[in-house]
Amino acid sequence: MYKKFCIFMNFIQGISKNQFLKSNVTGKVKQTNKTLFASQEQAIVHVLSLLNNTFVTLTTLDGKTLAWSSGGTEGFKGSRRATSYAAQSSGETIGRIALEKKLSVVSACLKGPGYGKEASLRGLKMAGIKIVKIKEVSSIPHNGCRPKKKRRV
Repeated sequence: MYKKFCIFMNFIQGISKNQFLKSNVTGKVKQTNKTLFASQEQAIVHVLSLLNNTFVTLTTLDGKTLAWSSGGTEGFKGSRRATSYAAQSSGETIGRIALEKKLSVVSACLKGPGYGKEASLRGLKMAGIKIVKIKEVSSIPHNGCRPKKKRRV
């Protein structure tokens, strides 16, 4: 057993580092479409979906605001601002503005408890924007503040 181990160790010492690396790497590394799009990401779309409204903001990669839209700016009043249709129309508006500024590939950051997060992304897709990455950045408390007392009616 020991003799076989010594022969194996001598064999490993006889191979140079370059030969060892060449023998382990086989074939070429493929680049997938996902990695290609990630490098082409041109802007970020921030979606803040609250219980009363949905705000969609188009920013550069640095964070400078290029355009913004909400359910209220689309002409919806009152409780209709909170609907997913209002969020979808504001997403379409931001998509059109992004295409005018030649920003066709974006990543999305979603935040808030409202209903308009998915609908605004649907509106962006309908406008012809390619969404590379979707990131949920909602803040979740780890049992932080004490909630308000329960309402008695």
